[in-house]
Amino acid sequence: MRRVVRIVGIDVVDQEMVEAVAELQSIIRDRAGCRSLFFVNANTLNFAVEDWDYSCVLNGSDLVFGDGTGVRWAARLRGLRLQANLNGSDVMPALLAATPGLRVFLLGGTDDVNARAAAGVARQFDVEVVGRHQGWLGCSEYAPVIELISAAAPDLLFVGLGNPGQEEWIARYRAALRVPLVAGTGGLFGFWAGNRVRASTFTRRIGMEWVDIMIREPHKTRRYLLGNPKFLYRMVRWLPADRADRNQSRISDRVATPRRISA
Repeated sequence: MRRVVRIVGIDVVDQEMVEAVAELQSIIRDRAGCRSLFFVNANTLNFAVEDWDYSCVLNGSDLVFGDGTGVRWAARLRGLRLQANLNGSDVMPALLAATPGLRVFLLGGTDDVNARAAAGVARQFDVEVVGRHQGWLGCSEYAPVIELISAAAPDLLFVGLGNPGQEEWIARYRAALRVPLVAGTGGLFGFWAGNRVRASTFTRRIGMEWVDIMIREPHKTRRYLLGNPKFLYRMVRWLPADRADRNQSRISDRVATPRRISA
């Protein structure tokens, strides 16, 4: 069952994993323009609270999936038990595995990471990597990259520029992209390249993957130790506004933009 829950002003889609993959396959098959997919976690949603423009970028996406324990807790507070943890590191590999023959393009990371990620994708899945490009570019350098992407004619474009850069890049250039689906994939390139190691299935199941990441990647300690409590406070503070906006959306059959609330 497809449902939507509003968390700190952002509409997050709730689905079973198989339903999410089927919807993405339908988007690619229908080729009705360029559709975008974002994944949000506690850190991403903290950015959205602090940056009004970024919150509007997230709500301008066709699909926003929720990733992690913080999103799950926020949804429960709003009366919804999420059906699945729809994080990019699970959803995108599931889509590739379920859709043999996909043409994919990888944009992001250093050239070395990008090359190894592309090789990892080709090795793990029955897909065709039709192009790749590193992501360390200035705004003026993206025009030829967009032409390169268009010439490659991928079914799916992975953009791994980190948060909030990848979502802002997709929002800025989406109209120029002739790709059925473009997804902001965060650290997924690191897993494919072999730079990062995923937490165990058990650790992920109990919602403690963030602890594993913090141990393996100490530079992210501040994000979790300071960001997680901040998000817990914000998910409670925003609860009345989220409920009011969702009710208004149902009445007017529109998606309300996030309202301004102090952090």
